[in-house]
Amino acid sequence: MSYTDGLLATGERIIRREHQHPFVLIWGSRGGILGLILALAILIVKAVSGGTGTLFDLLGYLALALVVVGLLLIVWSWLKYRSEEFVVTNRRIIHARGVINKEASDSALEKINDANLKESIFGRMFGFGDLEVDTASEAGIERLRMLRDPKGYKIAMLDAKRELEIDVNRSAFPAPQAPQAPQAPVAPPVYAPQPAAPVHDHMSSDEVASAVDRLGELRDKGLISPEEFEAKKKELLERL
Repeated sequence: MSYTDGLLATGERIIRREHQHPFVLIWGSRGGILGLILALAILIVKAVSGGTGTLFDLLGYLALALVVVGLLLIVWSWLKYRSEEFVVTNRRIIHARGVINKEASDSALEKINDANLKESIFGRMFGFGDLEVDTASEAGIERLRMLRDPKGYKIAMLDAKRELEIDVNRSAFPAPQAPQAPQAPVAPPVYAPQPAAPVHDHMSSDEVASAVDRLGELRDKGLISPEEFEAKKKELLERL
């Protein structure tokens, strides 16, 4: 994971990641490349001349030192080249750089006012250019020099800015909801009247006995069933 990935906030995602053109790496490694060329030249002279002695031994040590220093300079230039990134996210642009001491500058997409692209003839031939991003921040202008594929980077940046503006407008002005069809009125629930609890009028013992006798006669004549007789008898007894 690169240094830039650790700078992302929650919900932030990388849309475009670019580096400078490889010509920047070659130019930055010029000292190391020159050292290797000199070391090669010394070794060739030493081999062709076939000389020996202290002078030629010193030339051999010098060639070895040039090789070591040249390789170290080339490796250092490569690390600097890879550590410098130009990133477009869905919220901002980030310019990160530095091998040991890291540095990162960013500009929010909503603060970007304009982006000026500069490409020379040589740049158009080999696919690099300078992009100047004009922002409303204190820094003012962010200069991305010798950027590889600057047109694609600019398009990705402007597309991300447009998507962010659409999301902001959508959040600020939500789409109106479709009107709901009117619902039929719901009739109030109908409650069936509950039968009133039976009112037990008080009866004397003689009246109850007389009523029971009459019920017994009806039972004996088959006009009521034994179950009905017992139910009525129980009801009469409850009126005592």
